[in-house]
Amino acid sequence: MSQPPLGALRVFEAVARLGSFSRAADELCVTQSAVSHQIRGLEAWFGAALFERSGNRAILMGHAAELAAALGRAFGDVDAACRRARRAGGPAILTVAVIPSVAICWLIPRLGHFRAVAPGLEVRVVYALHGQPIDFADVDVAVVFAAAPPVFPGMTAAPFLPGRTVPVCAPHLGRPRSARDMLAAGLLHDTDASAWRLWFDASGAPELTLAAGPVFEDFNLLRAAALAGQGVALCPPAIIADDLREGRLVQLSDTAIRDGYGYYVVSAVEPDTQHGHAIKAFRGWLLSTVPAP
Repeated sequence: MSQPPLGALRVFEAVARLGSFSRAADELCVTQSAVSHQIRGLEAWFGAALFERSGNRAILMGHAAELAAALGRAFGDVDAACRRARRAGGPAILTVAVIPSVAICWLIPRLGHFRAVAPGLEVRVVYALHGQPIDFADVDVAVVFAAAPPVFPGMTAAPFLPGRTVPVCAPHLGRPRSARDMLAAGLLHDTDASAWRLWFDASGAPELTLAAGPVFEDFNLLRAAALAGQGVALCPPAIIADDLREGRLVQLSDTAIRDGYGYYVVSAVEPDTQHGHAIKAFRGWLLSTVPAP
């Protein structure tokens, strides 16, 4: 008999331990709908419900308690063994998981400086993809986007960049200031039109009907379209700081959405070891790249 997917078992263990689909989603850096999808698939595999849903709570069914306890012990042992094996001997290699927008717009342009100040440390950069959990058995440092400081067992989180988002465009489009002017210039959408709806409401123009426009599933595609002058995009100034400073994009309004969101640096709490020192050095350098407010 085949075993259920390992990823689904990790999701199940997190929900069982935290007693909440939403808290499990926060810990795993995925959406709540992704957690629900994984649990439904696992329940279909077992042929039985694993949780009783009660409001925002997920109550573990009695017949699933033994599985949850066994998985908690097993994942702890596996994570510890993986860390020991990966750190045994050899040069210090840091694995850094970064959401694509931060990787392209912030980290990569500055990574040469870290290599210059820490030439003995090798850095492996991977994507922290939206909707997929970060496996900290393989990742030392991560940069995530969240509404509140994320909480991971054995990890520490520090504020990195603000997530507030404003309208921007290429300078040759002029400087459309009002919501109507931006509509006329053309709207670029990130995933769907919900962000623009929020911005129009915040700017005092809830009566305007959003115009259709191209939709981009990745922030870097959205930014590329804005740079090409295809319309007005909603972007975090902190992420596109280089574009704004060098005049490739211009900010059109101080009205912002997602004020409570932010980018966070999450890193392992390491003992006094060579690898622990490497994590501390990279984390300190990354946080130092943010200019003082």
